[in-house]
Amino acid sequence: MNMKFVKGLVIGGLVTTGMVMLWQNDNMFNTNKMMKKGKKFAKKKSKENFEYIWKGDAKVLLRKLQGVDMQLQKNKVKNLLLASKKIDGIIIKPGEEFSFWNLVGNATKRKGYLEGLVISNSQMKKGVGGGLCQMANMIHWLVLHTPLEVTELHHHSDALFPDVKRRVPFGTGTSISYKALDYRFKNTTKYPIQIRVWLDDTFLYGEIRSTVPLKEKYKIIEEDNHYAKDEDGVFYRNSKVYRIITNKETNQEIKKELILNNHSKVMYDYNLIPKEEIKE
Repeated sequence: MNMKFVKGLVIGGLVTTGMVMLWQNDNMFNTNKMMKKGKKFAKKKSKENFEYIWKGDAKVLLRKLQGVDMQLQKNKVKNLLLASKKIDGIIIKPGEEFSFWNLVGNATKRKGYLEGLVISNSQMKKGVGGGLCQMANMIHWLVLHTPLEVTELHHHSDALFPDVKRRVPFGTGTSISYKALDYRFKNTTKYPIQIRVWLDDTFLYGEIRSTVPLKEKYKIIEEDNHYAKDEDGVFYRNSKVYRIITNKETNQEIKKELILNNHSKVMYDYNLIPKEEIKE
């Protein structure tokens, strides 16, 4: 056992953005040892679609990010394509757990992965396999719209880029790093579910499917989104992200739960902060 500090961890369903302590086992990616500890990772795949789509979405592949070489974005697409082949069609049976790295494995140059954008200690760098967090982000966004239980999630604690046509609430992405930060969820329902992921020239697509329809609707909303400056003149981005669950038949709200409390240090040019979103 060793103790590591990570930024952002699921704690009782609520993601916090401060520094937290996490005990990690050096052998956490040894499948046999994990199985002995009661973990059962999904490994069966099928390209035959389950009948019902619980949630589907599409994410733009290439985004213009300030100060980022566009070639790294293009390399990311190749990396996502390689990872998608490891994940697409995976079936998670009741009681089984999805592990991103257990399926994808180490993204090495020998396997065809290219240099992409990686984020380490809130700094942007080049790294082989960079950009795979977009796949983890997609899967997590789908999972948030289902009753599936997230069991491991790490969160970028800093605001690294200004918004560029953002369609989802700030802070709902993930941070992954082989043998350090995984993304996992467990199928706590009574039914098998299936993940489909694929790419075209423009989008990364994802779906969570099952053999039965979903009885509830899930909506993710962001409230009180604003920027504020502390006494040292440092700007932080703040907001609260909620998940609202409603009954599909009656449209009656079942639950509204806080899943993310953002307090993220702004790492980009303060001139790019929308003035109307600054609170004194």
